[in-house]
Amino acid sequence: MPPARRTAPSGRDRRTYDPTRIRTALINQVEAVADAAHRLTPAQHALPSGLPGWDVHHLLVHIARQIDAVPRFLARPETEVTSKAPQVSLARWAVSTATLAEELDADTRKDAESSWGSPRPEAGGSPARIDQAVADLEPVIESAVREDLLIPHDFGAMRMLDFTVTRLVELVVHSDDLARATGVRVALDRQATAATVRLLADALAAKAPGASVEVRIPPFAVVQAVEGPRHTRGTPPNVVETDPLTWIRLATGRTTWAEALATPHLIASGARADLSQVLPVLG
Repeated sequence: MPPARRTAPSGRDRRTYDPTRIRTALINQVEAVADAAHRLTPAQHALPSGLPGWDVHHLLVHIARQIDAVPRFLARPETEVTSKAPQVSLARWAVSTATLAEELDADTRKDAESSWGSPRPEAGGSPARIDQAVADLEPVIESAVREDLLIPHDFGAMRMLDFTVTRLVELVVHSDDLARATGVRVALDRQATAATVRLLADALAAKAPGASVEVRIPPFAVVQAVEGPRHTRGTPPNVVETDPLTWIRLATGRTTWAEALATPHLIASGARADLSQVLPVLG
């Protein structure tokens, strides 16, 4: 079942996330991707990642950067303990990430070039980069899920717990990228997957506000979105239903609406149940 909602200071509903579950999910997903990185062969590091211009080495370095973003942001001097409302919601983060795509790409490429070692993977390379990120995360894991800490973000002040939820999204999405690129199994923590599905569903509702389409991603989320006649009772006339992994790939542009619709994993019924114009929600 989706977690309870509460009224945020802005007056709008904000989904809440349990700090203990988020901490456990972060630890589990970090361990899963680190384990997978160490099981890769040198040849697999050079495989295409499925992301434009990146091989698997670039992807692993990017994953390491998502992990060590937690201690990096916590170390900023502007971080403060406060009861003030954050400026950046999780939904806003999701729909705004595309604006940082070029910067993230450049930073990853620069980091990847310096992380190869000589010879490349054999000297440590990206798995060692992930190990260092994990080591830097461990001492701050409790602070990572604090709701009373506000950190400075590119989009404005953000609650630390919320920022950690965004790290789960990055880790789940890129764990799936890594598995598809290499064929190496990367376990997806259930709670991390649930948080990712819910955040991306809420981002869809924020990007395309309305109540004419019900989007179901069992067992983790149900949201209403898209302008149009509001459904009030009985079976909604416009329904989209899919599984968690298909939803994650749709919401992040890993697969297109047409591709997913051609499979049994996506069902869309009703004249308005076409989300192709509002997907992806995370760049």
